[in-house]
Amino acid sequence: MADLVYFESFDRDSAGWWGWVGNDRGLQPLLWSQGAVTSRSPWWIDYNHAPPGAGYLHMLFCLSTRGPFSDHHKEIAGENRFAASRCPLDFREARITLRLQGELRARGAKLLLLFQGKIGDITSGWLLTGRPFAIDPEWSEQSVAITPDPEPWTCLRGRHDRLDYYNYLPLESIIGQVNANVMLVLFPLPVHPMGPLQGEPHLLRAGKDYPVWTSDLPEGYVRLDTVKIEFKPPAGGAAQRLPS
Repeated sequence: MADLVYFESFDRDSAGWWGWVGNDRGLQPLLWSQGAVTSRSPWWIDYNHAPPGAGYLHMLFCLSTRGPFSDHHKEIAGENRFAASRCPLDFREARITLRLQGELRARGAKLLLLFQGKIGDITSGWLLTGRPFAIDPEWSEQSVAITPDPEPWTCLRGRHDRLDYYNYLPLESIIGQVNANVMLVLFPLPVHPMGPLQGEPHLLRAGKDYPVWTSDLPEGYVRLDTVKIEFKPPAGGAAQRLPS
C-alpha cells in the first residue's frame, strides 16, 4: 500500500531532490548538509515556457515522482524515497508543508509550487501562482492546500517551438496524476535582453541565443529542511507516515 504521508528531513542525503542547469547539461546536485538542501543563484533561465507560454522561470528544487532512475540521476539526487515508497500521484486535496529559510532579492519573482504530468506525448505544467511561499532570513513553516479550483493556478504551456511537448491539459487531470515531477520555482522572471537583437526575443532562447541583464534576475539562496505532503486518504483509509 502506498504511503499517504510523505515526510522528508534530508538527514541522510538529498532524498531524490535535484537542481537543473539547462537543457544541454541537465541535472545538478543541490547543496546538501545534514538536515537541509540549498539552492543558490545564479539559476538557469528556463525558456521552455516563453510566450506564448506563461513565461520564464528558475528551477530551484525538483523531485521526480516515479522512476526508473539512471545511475547518473541517482548519483546526482540520491535515493528517491517518494518514488520508492510509491507515494500517491493524486495531489487533489493534499496539503504540502515546507520549512524554509533564505535570503532572496526576488525582483518580482515568487517561490511557487509547480506540478507536471504527462498524458500521451504532452507534458503539462501547472503553477500554484496564487499561493506563494515567503522567503525570510529566519526559518518558517508554511503550508498550502492543493485544490482543483482553477482560480489560483496558471498553466505553463510552451514556447513557440515546444508546443508539441509542453502544452495545455486540464488542471484536474494533472494534479490528479502528477506522474512527472514536483518543483519549487521562481516565477515570473524579468528577462531583459542586453544589447540589440536580431529577431523577436521570445522566438530566441534567453541566456543562450542572447545575453540578458542578470542584475535584473533573482539572486540569493533558499534552504529547505522539511517537506511534508499529506495526501487525502481513500474512503475508510488511514494515513501512514513515510519513515525519514
